[in-house]
Amino acid sequence: MPMQKISPCLWFDTQAEEAVKLYTSIFKNSKVGETSRYDAEAAKVSGQPEGSVLTVEFEIEGHAFTALNGGPIFKLTPAISFFVNCEKIEEVDALWEKLSDGGKTLMELGKYPYSEKYGWVQDKFGVTWQLMHVTEKPKQKIVPCFLFVGKNFGKADEALKFYVSTFPDANVDSLQKAPPGPPYNNPDAVMHAAITLRGQSFSIMDGPGEHAFTFTEAISLIVNCETQEEIDGYWKKLSAVKESEQCGWLKDKYGVSWQIVPTILGKLLADKDKEKAGRVMKAMLEMKKLDIKKLQEAYEGK
Repeated sequence: MPMQKISPCLWFDTQAEEAVKLYTSIFKNSKVGETSRYDAEAAKVSGQPEGSVLTVEFEIEGHAFTALNGGPIFKLTPAISFFVNCEKIEEVDALWEKLSDGGKTLMELGKYPYSEKYGWVQDKFGVTWQLMHVTEKPKQKIVPCFLFVGKNFGKADEALKFYVSTFPDANVDSLQKAPPGPPYNNPDAVMHAAITLRGQSFSIMDGPGEHAFTFTEAISLIVNCETQEEIDGYWKKLSAVKESEQCGWLKDKYGVSWQIVPTILGKLLADKDKEKAGRVMKAMLEMKKLDIKKLQEAYEGK
């Protein structure tokens, strides 16, 4: 399949391999891809053991993800969850049974006005899934969902317009405003919206009430870029928190984390020549916005 333009990155303490094993055993059309490990430079910066697993690339239902072991710095929250659109009720039940094992129920599995069978569960690793029976074949099986709560509540409409203006091949597919009165009590609030960014589906919702969580770096979105011009453009539009700029990572004005990454980076870091790959890693660790030319020069030893 062609490279997914935007793919989620899940931050774990040390359980990336274990989580990937679970997800690829539960979901269909799944596979485990490349595994990268901490070299001396990355281990020194992160405090992780040299040689331990850094990232594991994987696919579930044909959708690309990355699992990362980064230590206990960031915690997964329901601020970004994953809708799983199921055409059969039996699939909802089967996924619920496996994902809820050792996890936590956020919304009980049952019948709702918008679905014959729906439930929201946080699995034992902290990733949250919204399992939903749908009556029509979905455009996309797994859909990342942004939940705007706390100081972000009421900003979902503004955010979806911002994201659609930032990415090419983007549009608002549907938008359902919240009804007046409780629990939203906000004329700007969005009950549910579906948008397309770079040809991929995303959901955005406002979450009323008190919530003890918000967006964190524990779920970031990797944007794969072919050119430096692309990297520069996304960086200029998205980056809003200077102190969060590091190694291609940035945080936007709503607190959502993005990784703006050149597609060539994975190939350079995976080179069998450890010295070449090590020079690229060292150069990357010293950067905020990634510079393709400098990464290539490091690879070539210039």
